Amino acid sequence: MSYSSLLYHVVFSTKERRPFLSDDLRRRLTEYIGGIVRASNGKLLEANGPEDHLHLVISTATQPAIADLLRDIKANSCRWIHETFAEHRSFSWQDGYAIFSVSKSVLPRVIEYVQNQQDHHRKVSFEEELVELLRRHEVAFDEKYISA
Repeated sequence: MSYSSLLYHVVFSTKERRPFLSDDLRRRLTEYIGGIVRASNGKLLEANGPEDHLHLVISTATQPAIADLLRDIKANSCRWIHETFAEHRSFSWQDGYAIFSVSKSVLPRVIEYVQNQQDHHRKVSFEEELVELLRRHEVAFDEKYISA
């Protein structure tokens, strides 16, 4: 028998950082994404963000691979938005995502960080936030791919 506990903080944005994610859409989207994660034997521990990007905190097993789960989340949620919100038929997610492993000891701080996204983005842009996260986690990146 194998045992695992994998925790992730995931960030991805709307295409061209367009402000699609109203409070109502984000609330319903979070419920929908939670269903996708549960169907993959995981848990969506927190989800939040401003109008142009989303943060997820996910607990999952080793299967499916996290890249496959994120592909499913983005593809299925995009399709769901098109079907559910007629005014958002042009909605799409930006290609790619940022993902960071989370240790159990800092999980409460990461969840609190995600819960406070609206306040956080009154002071900090998405680009500034993403660069800070990448640097904090020592992820190599090219700045030309950071801006919309």
